[in-house]
Amino acid sequence: MTWHRIGRSGYDVAVVGATGAVGEILLELLEKRRFPLRNLRLLASERSVGEQVTFARRSLGVDVATPEAFDGADLVFFAATGELSRTLAPEAVERGALVIDKSSTWRLAPHVPLVVPEVNPAALDEHQGIIACPNCTTIGLVMALEPLRRRMGLRSVVATTFQAVSGAGRDGVLELEAHERARAKGESIEPRLFARSMARNVVPLCDRLAEDGHTLEEHKLRAETRKILGLPSLAVSVTAVRVPVAVGHSVAALVEGERSLDVDQAGRALAEFEGVRFHGGDAAPTPHDVEHSDDVLVGRLRRDPDTSRLWLWSVSNNLRKGAATNAIQIAETMQRRGLLDQRARRTG
Repeated sequence: MTWHRIGRSGYDVAVVGATGAVGEILLELLEKRRFPLRNLRLLASERSVGEQVTFARRSLGVDVATPEAFDGADLVFFAATGELSRTLAPEAVERGALVIDKSSTWRLAPHVPLVVPEVNPAALDEHQGIIACPNCTTIGLVMALEPLRRRMGLRSVVATTFQAVSGAGRDGVLELEAHERARAKGESIEPRLFARSMARNVVPLCDRLAEDGHTLEEHKLRAETRKILGLPSLAVSVTAVRVPVAVGHSVAALVEGERSLDVDQAGRALAEFEGVRFHGGDAAPTPHDVEHSDDVLVGRLRRDPDTSRLWLWSVSNNLRKGAATNAIQIAETMQRRGLLDQRARRTG
């Protein structure tokens, strides 16, 4: 197992899933945001062992993720499959590391904080070694809801999500591209990751239905939103849809508050919230606008014509703020709160 020396001081950090789409961006952002790294260890499943990953203009080798790989780590980012997280995250904690996990494995576990740092940073104080990142769609939604919750409370949310194919990983993008090429040539298309061809198509996510007819994805968004906002009884109804977009999840939401808030007041609340860029008037953000952005873009704010509820449209980069950026922001927030240094002292 190889620790790559990066800096003279900082933390010893391991990244599980270093060769995947989210892992690649996580490494890019660790460098760009100048997270204090002393040593870095790149880990993945056995099929990726031996690959080289570029970091800080250096080519670094990838090792297999095993329990022993976490020896000496202060912090471990999991950007891999749920199975790896399920089996290895407790092993990393047992060896003294703090775990920030992007998979769905730990999100709804009662003892695991589910954190968007701009929304609920205080939840980090209750961690027991593992911190979960929310679903990439949930993050964009709660970032748009939290400024409104602080001004008018929340009674109900009805949301339709428009989720990019990269939500299924790098293979999702490759499948969309293959479908587009096949359609252009008039060839038959065999979907693999998705229920139907994604080329010039919109596909409701209904491949994993619960008994009530909602999908597991829709149930996850509902439960995660409630947990992050600290509103266990909030009425949340979701329809999840996959769209032929490479990167960028969008949400159309109808929001009912406990108190009335006019459009101008709501717009100011959104514009003043850290991590949100508000588009007023007829300026509607699209996935193209978040290709290289860590912000959540919110627009199309308007009052429902028949009620006091508000409509809004939000767009976020599911690989950045929806995954890698949020994970790094959690680590940065823990460092500011002294929680990461406490962990490092225990293991040093």
